[in-house]
Amino acid sequence: MVLTMNDVDRFEAARPRLEAIAYRLLGSASEAEDAVQDTFLRWQAADVDRIEVPEAWLTKVLTNLCLNQLTSARARRETYVGEWLPEPLLAGDPMLGPADTAEQRESVSYAVLAVMERLSPNERAVYVLREAFDYPHREIAEILDLTETASQQVFHRAKKHVAAGKARTEIDEAEAKRIVEEFLAAAISGRTEPLVRLLTGDAVAIGDGGGKVPARAKAFEGALAVATFMRGLFKPGIAKQKIVGGSPEVYATTANGSPAAVAVLDGRVIGIMCLEVTEDGIKAFRNQVNPDKLERATRQWATTDHGAPLLESAF
Repeated sequence: MVLTMNDVDRFEAARPRLEAIAYRLLGSASEAEDAVQDTFLRWQAADVDRIEVPEAWLTKVLTNLCLNQLTSARARRETYVGEWLPEPLLAGDPMLGPADTAEQRESVSYAVLAVMERLSPNERAVYVLREAFDYPHREIAEILDLTETASQQVFHRAKKHVAAGKARTEIDEAEAKRIVEEFLAAAISGRTEPLVRLLTGDAVAIGDGGGKVPARAKAFEGALAVATFMRGLFKPGIAKQKIVGGSPEVYATTANGSPAAVAVLDGRVIGIMCLEVTEDGIKAFRNQVNPDKLERATRQWATTDHGAPLLESAF
């Protein structure tokens, strides 16, 4: 089929929503873009004049493409080198999608994206469509070929799993910056005690290097172990400079709505450390250093005003 300009415009109008759905489902911006492009190819091949509700049709096609991708991704991640973490998105990235409600903001938080990796593909799809995009269960059932009752049951099960795996704390941009500043000050102090005081007793630190950048294969667990690791991470050293090609600047910002420390070297984002914060302290550090998962962040970084670095020489 040959699309008219009007048909193309209809798809482009839906693209931001489709990308936001795909990102939440896949945890990867690059895979989300591919899924949306595959959806466009199916739109191009369809008899669009016979599609009564284009939004519903596009959502169904995209969701099922993502479900297929999730199934194959699970097999690939079994051979992934080290921990697999989602691709973080910096503040202002349109792929973060709607953020009008607490539920929408939470559904794209880095902590929740990590927890959703434990859900089945169907649980993840139902949770995302309902919690982040407020689809009624009747429409979700049609998209996933479920009954409405089954959709409700899957949603409640998924929500229970997500709630059990994270701690919900809303933090504004100013507070996020303060938290990162306090953490970095403790990290470069050369002492473990200031860091321990910022952490929860069961704090964890996880890194994703994808086999391309050194990252510990197993998470650090417990406040003392995490604090010791962070103290060493920010200790100056020639070996670390050789690995990354210099000494990066570190900025405070937000990624997926959470406090984040961003390491930048010659305009290229080489690491994003997302902090999961609770009322009792910092619960988790998730550090993305796989260069394949930082390309979009680097593009986003180049288009935004990020102020002065908190650390001008991290190592």
